[in-house]
Amino acid sequence: MKICVIGTGYVGLVAGACLAASGHLVTCIDTDEEKIALLRRGRSPIYEPGLDALLERNVAQRRLAFSTGYGPVADAEVVFLAVGTPAGEDGSADLSHLLAAARQAAPALRGDAVLVVKSTAPVGTAEQVAALVAREGGAAVDVVSNPEFLREGSAVDDFLHPDRVVIGSGSQRARRTMAEVYAPIVSDESPILFMDNRSAELTKHAANAMLATRISFMNDVALLCERVGADVSLVRDAVGADRRIGSAFLHAGVGYGGSCFPKDVAALVSTGREHGVDLEILKAVERTNERQKLVLLRKAVRHFRSLAGRSFAVWGLSFKPGTDDIRESPALALIEGLAGKGARVRCHDPVAEPAAMRHFRKAGAQIAYADGPYDCAEGAEALFVVTEWSQFRRPDLARLRQVMRTPVIFDGRNLFDPAELREAGFVYYGVGRAAPPPAAPPAAGRRPRATARRAQELAAARNAPAAREAPPSPRGSRAASPRRRSAPPRGPHAPRRRPRATR
Repeated sequence: MKICVIGTGYVGLVAGACLAASGHLVTCIDTDEEKIALLRRGRSPIYEPGLDALLERNVAQRRLAFSTGYGPVADAEVVFLAVGTPAGEDGSADLSHLLAAARQAAPALRGDAVLVVKSTAPVGTAEQVAALVAREGGAAVDVVSNPEFLREGSAVDDFLHPDRVVIGSGSQRARRTMAEVYAPIVSDESPILFMDNRSAELTKHAANAMLATRISFMNDVALLCERVGADVSLVRDAVGADRRIGSAFLHAGVGYGGSCFPKDVAALVSTGREHGVDLEILKAVERTNERQKLVLLRKAVRHFRSLAGRSFAVWGLSFKPGTDDIRESPALALIEGLAGKGARVRCHDPVAEPAAMRHFRKAGAQIAYADGPYDCAEGAEALFVVTEWSQFRRPDLARLRQVMRTPVIFDGRNLFDPAELREAGFVYYGVGRAAPPPAAPPAAGRRPRATARRAQELAAARNAPAAREAPPSPRGSRAASPRRRSAPPRGPHAPRRRPRATR
């Protein structure tokens, strides 16, 4: 089939490349001339495992082409709208780019074409697009809602081997066309689920909101674990073993980020508000996630008291491994918090450093970067692990301790075994795990030795051969003078002495 995909962002580019790999003739359209020139050479402007090879192969085989104009729409049997729908200030989706793309495509659409909303959009969007196209182009084309369920870092595999394909349309002709589009991809294990447009639109937001809820729930449990002395990793294993619950998305940590979960939760809350439904659980999910992004910063403040002038290392900048996407990444909130308290920060990420450089340069923050994890940790007073890249999971602990100034680790993803880290000489803080044991309290009835100097003075007093003949100590110091054996006589107006505590 001849297919057009309008938009070469994350969703549009993956969809276009995968549809071409499935045997369709695909043209991707974008107004960014520099991006299109890059794509025509078979190179991807985004980092996604497997995508470069897919682009190069299908461009070479002439199944995938790119255009800056809307001319190819006239020959397309199916046109996908895959442009951004960013969140507005109130959490609602901004549909301006989506509607602009539909308006530009409308005059060129064939009368028998199917227009597919692939962008994540709120309930009622397909109806809005259909009305706009009929008004602008005069053709009453079928508009389908076909939400994406792609995970960054495994998007190519998710598209080619989906759990399910959701198609929202009341038109039998449109349903048959979409079944043909996905015929090379779907199977008995990954069926097409046909439904009405509004149900399909709501499904996307509800699915991501459910996953976000599981994450925030486990982070609330992690907070309770720390207070009561439990280990959230053990709790998760036991809870996740229940077949009714499962273990996916129950990992405690520094919260979720990316372009989907934060935006989709906010959009669903906004949709509920518009229709008079107060989604209290999802509001709590948002609050918990914002709190969690700063959990390591709070632990660092408790450990060091003051962060000003200290040097820290951060491993991981992307919101998850397998992507260079830093949108809503917990690492950004942590780094901004550390820098805001006067700390020096050096970061390392396998692929996301260029994006972070642009972000922090725009924000005016002075952040350093390192080529590798051990270079990053050189001279650091603490290491913060934020993204669970595989290369961070089994570090050389001896080497790491050698290069760090002080061996303190704040593990935001619970990658490490606390016992192993502490045995290697590190002070270890996880999320939802018991904190390092406090220093042993002094024996009952004894005053603590405040400083090393105090201890030396006491030792000198005990070991001096003529301690009783030693000159009196300076005023305010009792270390060098022997304890008086009897109280001096008191006058009638002298203050009463407090009785000595018994041991």
